[in-house]
Amino acid sequence: MSTKQQTLKAPISFSGKGLHTGVEVTMTVNPAEADTGIVFRRTDIEGQPLIPALCDYVVDTSRGTTVEAGGHRVSTIEHIVSALWTLGVDNALIDIDAAETPIMDGSAREYAAAIAATGTVDLPAERKFYHVTEKMVYTIPEKGVAIILYPDDEFTVSLHVDYNSKVIGNQYATFNPGDDYTGKIAPCRTFVFLHELEPLMKRNLIKGGDLDNAIVVVENPIPDEQLAHLKQLFNKPDIEIKSGYLCHPELRCNNELARHKLLDLLGDFALLGVRIKGRVWATRPGHFANTEFMKQLKRTIRKAGEKPRFTYDCRKPALYDINDIRRMLPHRPPFLLVDRIFHRDDSSVGGIKNVTMNEPFFVGHFPE
Repeated sequence: MSTKQQTLKAPISFSGKGLHTGVEVTMTVNPAEADTGIVFRRTDIEGQPLIPALCDYVVDTSRGTTVEAGGHRVSTIEHIVSALWTLGVDNALIDIDAAETPIMDGSAREYAAAIAATGTVDLPAERKFYHVTEKMVYTIPEKGVAIILYPDDEFTVSLHVDYNSKVIGNQYATFNPGDDYTGKIAPCRTFVFLHELEPLMKRNLIKGGDLDNAIVVVENPIPDEQLAHLKQLFNKPDIEIKSGYLCHPELRCNNELARHKLLDLLGDFALLGVRIKGRVWATRPGHFANTEFMKQLKRTIRKAGEKPRFTYDCRKPALYDINDIRRMLPHRPPFLLVDRIFHRDDSSVGGIKNVTMNEPFFVGHFPE
């Protein structure tokens, strides 16, 4: 992977309906300058507000990742961000004329194909990386969710899903440097269990969902009347249940569900805003866990980047030693609370207090 930041060589446009809103939307991904990051621009709103695709702005993760800034949202961003980031696009300005990205066929296949066909160009600025230096863990024990990040020289992912489903079983997927994202991961579609459909519809979601953009898992046999209802609901008279899936069309690979979870994870991890050098192991990941882990990681990065106000070097002579201090402030132990001053400027002073186990001041305050 290039060490330089990259952007697209030319704009690319997509049109379709939003998965949850069902609204027709046009989205154009434009090249952008270095250090722009991936940013959405709502062209349907006065002033065309900008909404950065960063974990700090994530406000909802129910059946997709939603970002918000200034009271304006864009939802279901994970597929386009996954394709851009994984295929090397660090900077893009995405014009969108609705509140949700087009779901296309439920995968990132069309996004990835267009990005690959258009190509990328290097920018003058260097890419930003976070080098993982120690193991980091995020878990939701009651849901069996675990994401672990280990130190490594490259970004790799090993992912496992197990929903206690006799249809899905245990599925695994991996991503390594040099993998064919466009052919291996991008074509894998989103999925839903049949028993989840009614609740989602009652919550006014998946208005744009159909069997052309989602896989439906059928855990238990259903009566003919329900199948007939589904055919009518999706306007697909030829659908049938095969091996536990409401197939229209067939699955694209035997672990398509795990690969789609990998697609989502790559998109959600891109919301960190810097590229990761580390090895990921994920069990039953989802948008909430992915984005919360990125928020946790971002706090760690910020903390590591905070420089201490003063730097003390015991090898350098003190500005004021204990005797200088006693002449200025004629106290005696236990109230001689500073042993040396190593820094002083117009607005601040830095000092050292050495504490020993027989320090008289502390005996009364912390007995034994």
